[in-house]
Amino acid sequence: MELRSPGEKVFAVFNYLIMFVIAFVTLYPMWHIFVTSFSDPAYVMMFRGNLRFLPMGTPTIRGYQLVFDNPNIMSGYRNTIFVVVVGSALSMLINIMGAYTLSRKGLYWNGLVMKMIVFTIFFQGGLVPFYIQVMNMGLLNNIWSVILPVMVNAIWLIILRTSFAAVPDSLIESAKLDGCSEWRILWQLVVPVSKAAVMVILLFYIVHYWNQWFNPSIFLNDRTLWPIQLVMREILIQGDQQGMVQIGGVGQAAV
Repeated sequence: MELRSPGEKVFAVFNYLIMFVIAFVTLYPMWHIFVTSFSDPAYVMMFRGNLRFLPMGTPTIRGYQLVFDNPNIMSGYRNTIFVVVVGSALSMLINIMGAYTLSRKGLYWNGLVMKMIVFTIFFQGGLVPFYIQVMNMGLLNNIWSVILPVMVNAIWLIILRTSFAAVPDSLIESAKLDGCSEWRILWQLVVPVSKAAVMVILLFYIVHYWNQWFNPSIFLNDRTLWPIQLVMREILIQGDQQGMVQIGGVGQAAV
């Protein structure tokens, strides 16, 4: 049996306490939303801001019924899933091929191309030229307007390029001596060796496409094309407006 010193025991106690607090702070918001979804709305509004661990009032699934009765919710999830899957796949394909090309030391004008890419990080055209570009491409009110204009992120491309450049040249030269093409070297050698960076960039793109709401709000007018974030934004705005109307009515009644 391993004996611990008093200092190690005290450290273990504080370590467990800190881990418990971090776990509670991380998990409680999700549990709060879960129990609130089954709570009586009257009690939720009455005790807003209070900690709760069990549903308040008579448990109800009315909230879930309202959600599934809204046709925009399901279409929003379909659109978001399409944008995330297709957008992430296309972005990774373009970024991987571009990063591998830029990582090769024998590429002509490599330095100039990298300077041009870095230039776009610090200097951008702005919203109006961006909108005009999307309009001239014929993508207004088209689901592809959420994917194609933002398919490549310069910073993430540079990160991938740096990771691919770290692959030893001896491995690539050995593969070429064995008769491998550049395409096979990329997908069967460079990408597996740099899979940590590839997976991180993939995660970045998934989160990026999932959280998009501003570009859809200015490019998409058809509600059937809205992603779930834009649908939820509209629901929240309508809820705030209804709440202000109710508050105004209560104030007038009090007067």
